[in-house]
Amino acid sequence: MLDASQYYFNKAADVLNLGDRIREILITPRRVVKVEVVTEDDAGELIHYRGFRTQHNNSRGPYKGGLRYHPSMDEDHASALAALMTWKTAIVGVPFGGAKGGIDCDPHTLSKTELNRVTRTFVERVKEIIGPTLDIPAPDVNTNAEVMGWIMDEYSRDYGFSPGVVTGKPVDLFGSLGRDEATGRGVMYALREALKDQGKGFADVTVAIQGFGNVGSHAASLIAEQGGKIVAVADRLGAVENKEGLDVPALVDWAAEHGTVNGFSGGAPFNGPDVITWPADVLIPAALEDAITEENAPDVRASLIVEGANGPTTPKADEILLDRGVVTVPDILANAGGVTVSYFEWAQNIQQFRWELDRVNGELEKMMVRAYAAVREVANEKSVDLRTAAFVLGIRRVGRAALARQPVRETIIFD
Repeated sequence: MLDASQYYFNKAADVLNLGDRIREILITPRRVVKVEVVTEDDAGELIHYRGFRTQHNNSRGPYKGGLRYHPSMDEDHASALAALMTWKTAIVGVPFGGAKGGIDCDPHTLSKTELNRVTRTFVERVKEIIGPTLDIPAPDVNTNAEVMGWIMDEYSRDYGFSPGVVTGKPVDLFGSLGRDEATGRGVMYALREALKDQGKGFADVTVAIQGFGNVGSHAASLIAEQGGKIVAVADRLGAVENKEGLDVPALVDWAAEHGTVNGFSGGAPFNGPDVITWPADVLIPAALEDAITEENAPDVRASLIVEGANGPTTPKADEILLDRGVVTVPDILANAGGVTVSYFEWAQNIQQFRWELDRVNGELEKMMVRAYAAVREVANEKSVDLRTAAFVLGIRRVGRAALARQPVRETIIFD
């Protein structure tokens, strides 16, 4: 994944005519931390994992990015995702830099008490490098509001009451209204704006979704509320389709009860990986990275892809899709709703003043619409695709902020 992140960066840097020196400065993380997470399981035996935190760039503000609990988590994943966060926060205009991290554990194999101990041990190891004005973690794959609450509590034991150290917390523990559905809502807004470019609306398209966790389920619900027809959904345990449109509220209830869409009676089962090539107008990959590859990209039948996951499309697949005329709204734009409402939560924590839900959603809509318009403007200006335009916009804003903070030996123009 690190190679893919650097590929997209260099493609945009070519458009900006950046030299090797400034490229190396912008792409290199400021800090990469690896810690050993050793604690006890419920039987009193030692369990041992590795934790990671990459802090990529803080030219525009404190580091910001999620924590992922997954066996594949490693330094390369953390560094690639941290760089994406740097560009993402710049694109939507929130005052943060980019970071990412996590633990190489599988939380599905841990009890809640074991997961709590693993989380608190990790926080104890990294507490010196996080904080409300240093680095603010958030949920990512296999982490949630409950885990964020544990992080806030553990950090506050050493530094006093610090709700702003982490976002995505439970609402009762100073989290923000609207945070749970923020990424999915942002995906819905990104899809709406992309459809407008094509002279279409939600009622004109069918949608297939890979992944039915936080992002996929909320995106499905919100798109269905707007009149979109969700015809296929897949998760890691199963898949279900209905050409007439799935009953999304019923599917959400089923998945909440059973932990999967598998077995839902409101549609027919199918082979989950086939969702990538499903006959739908819109494809939303909202699971893990590398879902769309050079092997399946030639068979993608959607004409519009809106990336809910981080890094779901490999560079070779992206080139195939571009050659085929498939429009992709990239992850660093499409799934930026989460970090945007994380910013709102952080601001509320700093101000100690809670926003109403209407304000949160209204401000999110304005920022997503503004970000999409800015990316579209760069795409038109540079005659490039939306992904390259998004990277150009992010690099340009980060570069200009870095130049404004300190003198440099040579003149660099981020045009």
